[in-house]
Amino acid sequence: MTEVFIAGVGMTPFGRHIDKSIHDLSSAAAALALQDAGADAAAIEAVYFTSATNGALQGQHSIPGPIAARRAGLSGVPVFSVENACASGSSAFNLAVTAIKAGEADVVLALGAEKMNIADKARMFAVFDSGWDVETVEANKATLLALGAGVEPPPGTTSDKPYSVFMDVYAAFCRQHMRRYGTTQRQIAAVAAKNHAHSAHNPLAQFRDAMSIEQVMAAPPITFPLTLPMCSPISDGAAAVVVCSAAGLRKLGTSGRAVKVLASVILTGIEHDPDNREQGIGYRAAQRAYDRAGIGPDAVDVAEVHDATAMGELLNVEALGLVPFGLAGPAAERGDFTLGGRVPVNPSGGLEGKGHPIAATGLGQIHELVTQLRGEAGARQVEGARIAAHENGGGLLGIEEAVVAVNLFAKD
Repeated sequence: MTEVFIAGVGMTPFGRHIDKSIHDLSSAAAALALQDAGADAAAIEAVYFTSATNGALQGQHSIPGPIAARRAGLSGVPVFSVENACASGSSAFNLAVTAIKAGEADVVLALGAEKMNIADKARMFAVFDSGWDVETVEANKATLLALGAGVEPPPGTTSDKPYSVFMDVYAAFCRQHMRRYGTTQRQIAAVAAKNHAHSAHNPLAQFRDAMSIEQVMAAPPITFPLTLPMCSPISDGAAAVVVCSAAGLRKLGTSGRAVKVLASVILTGIEHDPDNREQGIGYRAAQRAYDRAGIGPDAVDVAEVHDATAMGELLNVEALGLVPFGLAGPAAERGDFTLGGRVPVNPSGGLEGKGHPIAATGLGQIHELVTQLRGEAGARQVEGARIAAHENGGGLLGIEEAVVAVNLFAKD
């Protein structure tokens, strides 16, 4: 079987980049990844470019990939435009891995970028409206919001300012977990406090101020039990990953810093009983990844998971098997997922702290894990990290994410 490696990673700071275009950001990330891999543009044999909002916000439909690649100095090679909501970057990465395994190329670039902060706020928030089946919107809402039935939001715990309907859905996921397992708002706040503490050590993060659990709980509400720091922000930014075969590594001459891809899995959801967590998309993707890698969750030293809200992290560490179903809340409150804890999760600060430029997010998570496995993460370094797990979800379909990616990496 063809071995696959990550030779280089690059990432811009995530945040509000009012003075930069999406191509400024994507070109910068591509250049950083190439530099990190010791490669020039001529070494890249294919490009998988992704942006989930470029069409809606910048009007660039149809050929965003070829345009972004040429702006970055990458032309004359196959270029593919990829879109899979918040899992777009991970989908581009999976396709890059597949191309290497198929023998189509030895050195491939996965590149994701978003320019989400624009003057028209209504248009900006509207990009989230198509993250589910647009022909069944009311049915979507009814199905998903019903998951939170049985836990009533206290008075005054819903924001009077505009926010994405997806936050209502995440709040429903929260209340479902609270009702079923006894999870508390404080435990959810512990996740956000931990991630903001981690992001204080990440120079590329959107937010750099640490927060206590009490500060998170006292922050302005979004929709119960979520407060503002428990939710990911609107972000601009880009990230890129250079994926190689063993032959590609030899061409680049940078094998000493390479990270091995143990497994790369993409799944879509199925109809299932919401009480059967083992049929959930994240659990099924994780099991397939572990089977391919020949390891179990007990081998994982560090993880980056999709925390569009703090509740997302609790659900996803359970799906990855890092903790049994229903026990993520107490584990978070104990500090199990904090730097120095049993299995550090989101040392980058996660989406809540680092930021969430949708299509760049998955590749930004990979950037962090490669940095960790190389031992180059500075104050947020997970000591002795050798195996890393990555989970990234996108969109909503039925009662869960429409698509989930799980990747496993090892220090080579």
